[in-house]
Amino acid sequence: MRHFSFRPALTFRGREFKGLRGFSGKPLHPPLTDVPIGAYVIAAALDVISFVGNHTAWQREFYQAATFVLIAGALVSLGAVVTGVWDRWRSSEAGTQARRTINAHAVLMVVMTALVLVDLGLRWFRYHGTPGPTPALLGLSLAAALVCAMGATYGGTLVFGYGFNVETGGDHPVWHPSEIDVYPGQSHLAPAPDHDGDTNEPLDVPKRLPSVAPSARID
Repeated sequence: MRHFSFRPALTFRGREFKGLRGFSGKPLHPPLTDVPIGAYVIAAALDVISFVGNHTAWQREFYQAATFVLIAGALVSLGAVVTGVWDRWRSSEAGTQARRTINAHAVLMVVMTALVLVDLGLRWFRYHGTPGPTPALLGLSLAAALVCAMGATYGGTLVFGYGFNVETGGDHPVWHPSEIDVYPGQSHLAPAPDHDGDTNEPLDVPKRLPSVAPSARID
């Protein structure tokens, strides 16, 4: 029995290129969001440490580190914004719960970005020489981290709850016992039993979708 599968996850051959959305099975937006989400949470933690360590030798170092982390997160978030807007436009339909959830996610992320920009503006133009964060800066950092966590929750729901931009919704051979790897762009394959009951060459099988579409389900 094989225990590892490396090549299918790394290959781009057979994946459809979707412009700013990335490739099928390799969307651009989710990995880009990881950087600002991590940056804003870490920056808030660094500000808390700096604020608590008032009049210590390392207070300003943590304050500067928080500022640099915020800058890095804000720069990468530009790519997350562009790919997110493209995803909303090309991968969702108006009037659906998925689109409404995307809108809620987007509003929270816009608020988060505004908080971060105000925070950075104050650090750069008004509190550049201070040894640590003021209560206002600390409040902005904590608020941005909180809104960030809320927005990320909606983003996670879109992927893990609704299957947004997931290529293998429904049943798929990767979840069935088999020694054969399925590569991007291939037909969905199932192992064909030989005369001894072992699996040899794969057979094409249709992809089984859920019997009831998500939009038609009644809770």
